Amino acid sequence: MSRVLVVDDEPAIGWSLRELLADEGHAVDVAATVAEALAAAARDRPDAILLDVRLPGRDGIDAIPDLREMAAAPIVVMTAFGDLDTAVRAVRAGAFDYLVKPFELEHVSMVVARALAKRLPHEPAGEPEAVPQPLVGSSAAMQEVYKRIAAAAADERPLLITGPAGSGKDLAARAVHAHGARQAGPFVITNLTALASTSLGGELFGTPDAVGLLELATGGTLLIEAIEAAPPEVQTRLAHALEKRELSRGGTPRPLDVRLIVASRLPSDRLSLAADLAALLGPTPITLPPLTDRRDDIEALARSFLARHAAATQAATVPAVTAEVLAALARRDWAENVRDLRAAVEHAAVVARGATLRPEHLPPVAAAGPGGPLDTTSRRVDEAIKDWAAAARATFSRLPEPDLHTRALRLVEATLLREALAHTGGNRTAAAKLLGLDRATLRTKLRQLGLDD
Repeated sequence: MSRVLVVDDEPAIGWSLRELLADEGHAVDVAATVAEALAAAARDRPDAILLDVRLPGRDGIDAIPDLREMAAAPIVVMTAFGDLDTAVRAVRAGAFDYLVKPFELEHVSMVVARALAKRLPHEPAGEPEAVPQPLVGSSAAMQEVYKRIAAAAADERPLLITGPAGSGKDLAARAVHAHGARQAGPFVITNLTALASTSLGGELFGTPDAVGLLELATGGTLLIEAIEAAPPEVQTRLAHALEKRELSRGGTPRPLDVRLIVASRLPSDRLSLAADLAALLGPTPITLPPLTDRRDDIEALARSFLARHAAATQAATVPAVTAEVLAALARRDWAENVRDLRAAVEHAAVVARGATLRPEHLPPVAAAGPGGPLDTTSRRVDEAIKDWAAAARATFSRLPEPDLHTRALRLVEATLLREALAHTGGNRTAAAKLLGLDRATLRTKLRQLGLDD
């Protein structure tokens, strides 16, 4: 999931963009002024920013340099006054793209997907990027990760990195790149969940009129996150291009010089890859552990996040941390691992306003950790649905009517009905009561699902 910041003082536009992007799986923040936008960017580190030009108090384009300091994210400028001067100012300020109001929401969706998929315009290909956020931790689990990163950095073969959501797969990939022979080349990232399956080929391999991500990463590294979302034919084409070290765009063969890293939330034994691509990957993937397996690192991570937050917000000092706060952090089970820990620590820093961090400054447990067994299980179900959706998109996306909603409902409903009947020993009246259905409805559903035996 990517985070998008929308900056517009018109409530209707903020609402419509929030609804559009949330429906596509993004977390969306809305700000009405530059001051609110800077605070949101420092707090939540958006992956892309949609920025209106005419805002109360301060012009949006003038704020682009400050926003880019707060969050290294591509900025798409929006304006109802689409003149040359505004366009030139936007480009010179480093805007990724430019939208003129009124715009079609479908076009906005495409521009945001492109912004999330491609590197920032101020990171020219062929030049070293700024020092990336390092991996933090000295636990036994992380020591094993470091050893595997060192081995992978000395290798040029395509690499697989796995780990749960928010565990730092992108940081591991950056570390492999930074310590390898291609460190002076570009590091390009794309997440396939942000792209429509029908456009994957063009995004990766390019079109007659546009360079693809493989060419953008020439001389460096391309990280493809959520590789399981790529249809088998795209994976096979990718493997063939890497094996031949050649691309064909617009009918013209082009040399391919890139290190490929693919990443997935699925463990390697549950990840189904095209045989051609799987054969090219190095023998041992790098596996990032969940935060529950490296609780010894929580203090070091928390202090690192506080130092970075203080630097980003130009705070005079880094807030002190009490032992009570560290104990509270260690007790929580983090749904999205290091990503959630960072959000909680930065939230506490904002609430504390420079004072010593205390447990009451942390977000509520329900927002950052489990409230009980049902919450824990619900998060596992959420992760399983995400995995199923990625595999289903790859399998069914080319059908005239993929109908993922119906397929998912049938899958979940059949399991739920079987469990209810098992719990009640096959007593349909009791099962119907447990499910909140009348007996006739349960009987119909069992017949429709082929469970009426």
